[in-house]
Amino acid sequence: QVQLQESGGGLVQAGETLRLSCAASGGTLGSYTVGWFRQAPGKEREFVAAIRSNGGTFIYADSVKGRFTIYKDNAKNTLDLQMNSLKPEDTAVYYCAAGRPILSAIKTESMYYYWGPGTQVTVSS
Repeated sequence: QVQLQESGGGLVQAGETLRLSCAASGGTLGSYTVGWFRQAPGKEREFVAAIRSNGGTFIYADSVKGRFTIYKDNAKNTLDLQMNSLKPEDTAVYYCAAGRPILSAIKTESMYYYWGPGTQVTVSS
């Protein structure tokens, strides 16, 4: 059973940067596809970014492409999300997740087995 814990959320102004981290225990992230999802108030949870278990495929939502970068450190068993040029519409609770989705379903949250409790990111205008 893999446990995930996010950290690094907070309140920033538009245009600033923030780095989220997700620490895993009880299992190794290297054997899973890992990703970040987010849920804004009143909206459904949506896909943000993912790295496939082979480490060679990175997938981003169009809304964050070019601004966010996902990193996985197998040695530290952590997953990070570097968020640059933040916008008010990036405000949400951010969740890290691990699973074994096929590539065509990598953006589907039901394909992920393990989830962290989430960390709040608030971007003011």
